[in-house]
Amino acid sequence: MSSKPAAIPQNDNVAHALAGAGGGILSMALTYPLITLSTRAQVESKRAESRFLDAVQRIIAREGIAGLYAGMDSALFGISVTNFVYYYWYEWTRAFFENAAAKAGRATKKLTTVESMIAGAIAGSATVIITNPIWVINTRMTTRGQVKPADEESGAGAEEKAPAKPRGTIATLLALLKEEGPKALFAGVVPALVLVINPILQYTLFEQMKNSLEKKRRITPTMAFFLGAISKLFSTTITYPYITVKSQMHVAGASGNKEGMVQTIRRLMKEEGYAGLYKGIGPKVTQSVLTAAFLFAFKDALYTQTIRLRLAAAKKA
Repeated sequence: MSSKPAAIPQNDNVAHALAGAGGGILSMALTYPLITLSTRAQVESKRAESRFLDAVQRIIAREGIAGLYAGMDSALFGISVTNFVYYYWYEWTRAFFENAAAKAGRATKKLTTVESMIAGAIAGSATVIITNPIWVINTRMTTRGQVKPADEESGAGAEEKAPAKPRGTIATLLALLKEEGPKALFAGVVPALVLVINPILQYTLFEQMKNSLEKKRRITPTMAFFLGAISKLFSTTITYPYITVKSQMHVAGASGNKEGMVQTIRRLMKEEGYAGLYKGIGPKVTQSVLTAAFLFAFKDALYTQTIRLRLAAAKKA
């Protein structure tokens, strides 16, 4: 009687996905003001740039503390969906490679560097396509009042206008669909797909460092925190220009700009030089590193707790 091949543990995929979603919500909630500052720096002109503390004071003076948290509800929803989708597909692909390694009689089931990169590419591409509309809405909410439609950018007294009243997530979505159509929800999807290289680099480096350390000791949430910080610092620094381009494309429709990725890069280079591609990199790198560090630490703790609860429930059954 032939034995059936081992099935990919779908329940474990869901546990990883839920832990990733929970970790993402907690980490983003802690670092969200940095996202606001970075996003606004990416979409404002060079003339509007200022030091970090000046930018914070300007936003608070104009919009209050709430200005630092503009669009946070859509961001938390977005990060929960993003991480759930990413970790589900990443763990599904990982399990596939591990089963293949076991069938092939490989000494270790740990993912190779190439396998980690493939898993990251599959998970990242699926995540971008599913969640891009969420991030378009979040960017519009974060930069509300900073990027004005083309017909509002000229005329006397334009700069003296009071900031527009913030819209909610649903109101922003409906306004975007009415004014620009469904296609606007996928603005910046090309640079976002290019940016799949960010999590590929991040998770490949994280997995390889983790695999190396696991040979000597058990990975604790604290260790996961520092491994996550190192891997995210590396990946974000390399891919930051595309992050800037993606943010600019997310708000392009609001100002009547229909540029593609290449045209946006050329315009930034012409108007602001190479520095234009790195606007807001300080708060963004700080936020990305802290978010990733907290994410890996929270995810590890949440996943462990999920497994404990599952085992406890199984014993009672």
